[in-house]
Formats: sequence, structure tokens, C-alpha cells
Amino acid sequence: MTEKKISYEAARDELAELVTQLEGGQASLEESLALWERSEALAKICQEWLDGAKAKLESVKGRSE
Repeated sequence: MTEKKISYEAARDELAELVTQLEGGQASLEESLALWERSEALAKICQEWLDGAKAKLESVKGRSE
């Protein structure tokens, strides 16, 4: 994982919240950049979880064939 162990669900939920904030357009440019950077980190965490789950499924599928 990229950072302290955070669940997929927690990362996804925080990412959705940040997207809502960004779409709201109320943040300053500096705040928007910080939100964007955090969003990118969360998206990476989510992708790592999904990649791990896919690898596990492929491993199990390979053993069953």
C-alpha cells in the first residue's frame, strides 16, 4: 500500500467526498490543488486494492483449472 493501511471502502468514500468538494467550485486554487493531490493518492490506493483483488482471483482461478 502507498500509505498507512486504509481500506478500499474508506479510500473510495473519501475520494467521492473530495470530488464533490472539487465540483462545488468553492475552494481556492491552493485548496483545489491540495484536494486534487489527495484525490490522486486515494485513486492510487483504490487501484492497488483492485489490482490485488484481481491477482487473488486469477490465482484462485488458475489453481482450480
